Parts: sequence; C-alpha cells; structure tokens
Amino acid sequence: MMHRRHLLAGLGTTLFAALAPGALRAAPIKPGDKAALLVIDVQNCFLPGGSLAVKDGDQVVPVINRIAKAFANVVLTQDWHTPAHVSFASSHAEKKPFDLIDLPYGKQVLWPDHCVQGTEGASLSKDLVIPQAELIIRKGYHKSVDSYSAFTEADGKTTTGLGAYLKAREIDTVFVAGLATDFCVAWSALDARKAGFTTYVVEDGCRGIDAQGSLAKAWTDMAAAGVQRIQSTDIAV
Repeated sequence: MMHRRHLLAGLGTTLFAALAPGALRAAPIKPGDKAALLVIDVQNCFLPGGSLAVKDGDQVVPVINRIAKAFANVVLTQDWHTPAHVSFASSHAEKKPFDLIDLPYGKQVLWPDHCVQGTEGASLSKDLVIPQAELIIRKGYHKSVDSYSAFTEADGKTTTGLGAYLKAREIDTVFVAGLATDFCVAWSALDARKAGFTTYVVEDGCRGIDAQGSLAKAWTDMAAAGVQRIQSTDIAV
C-alpha cells in the first residue's frame, strides 16, 4: 500500500502541473484613474535614421499605442535641447560621441547633436496615436545641464514639475515606456520611485542604447529601487 505521505506528495505534484504555468501567472494589471503612462522621448532623432538612433527604436511605437488605450492619463516627454548644448560632443574640443566628461553636476556622456529645439529631429514620432495624452514635458532645454529624467534634471535638484502635476491629479502609479531604456526611461523610473510613485517599466515598450554595459546596470539599479519590470501583455487593454 502506498504510504499516505507519498500519495499526498504525488497529488501535490499533479495539482502543480495542472496549474502551471498559466494558472499561476498573475492577473493582468488594470490601470485605473490613479495610474498614468509616461511615454519617454519617442522622437525622430532616436528612431531609425535619426542622429542618435536607438536600435529598433521604432518597434516601441505599436506597443505604446496599444497599451495607451488602457490609460486615461498619459504624459509624453521630449528632449528639447538648445543648439551647442553641453551634452553634445560637438560642444567640446577634441571630444567625440560617447566620451565621458566631468561637469559641475557630475559625469556626463557626450552625445551626437540631437533633438535641437524646433527641428524635425526633435518632433515626436508621427506614428504615435495617443489622442488622450494630456501633457508634453520638454526637458534638457537649459544649455548647461542635461536632463534624462522626466522628473528632475541631471543636477538632481531642478524639477520639471511633473511630480507635482501627477500628485495634484491624485495619481500614485506610473508605467514607463519609450527611449532609451538605460538612460531617459531608467532615470525617469528611478525618480518616480524617489517621488513615491509605484513604478512599472514596460520592457517590450522600450529599447536601449547599451553603451559600455549601461543596460544591465540600469535594470539592476531599477530593481534595487523597487521598480517593477513587466511586459505589455501584463497590462489589461
């Protein structure tokens, strides 16, 4: 006769097999009125053919368009640099794109000229279809300081006003997607956590640059800060 302990163990294994993996998967997230989607820098300069193109950057657009339907609150951001911005390699003699320099606010990666105010490269992708978007936050328009985050410039103290806006709307949760994962998306997500928001990054709604291991570091930093990494299929649309 089979020992009762073995029988129970067998039944448990059978039950687990019957449930996994689908039955153990978390239910899709349904964004409510207190959630906002932040669409980060989906601009022509970061898309194929742009001056700072992110590999496969255009592939985030259909993902973002689809999940945006689930949100009543959507905010878009735009890099909006002055000509000869401090973050441009062309502004520094004998420097080239992706060099690292020291500025008063810390380390600065130097970039190709991109997203200059009023240019076609700075325009949002024409393929974005988010008619309910309520706000565009422009950042990086101070010539002497960069601004990756949607919330705070690179000096760590100058705010864009986004945090106050969201809190005034009683929003407590943000979902972040866009370009690039390891820079403006990650910095926005980290600052969202600092501001007290529950924060999700939609991984397949982002693409990264991955300069010298920056993508892996970004995910590590976000995880340590409590940012939750999800896929677009985790959102109920």
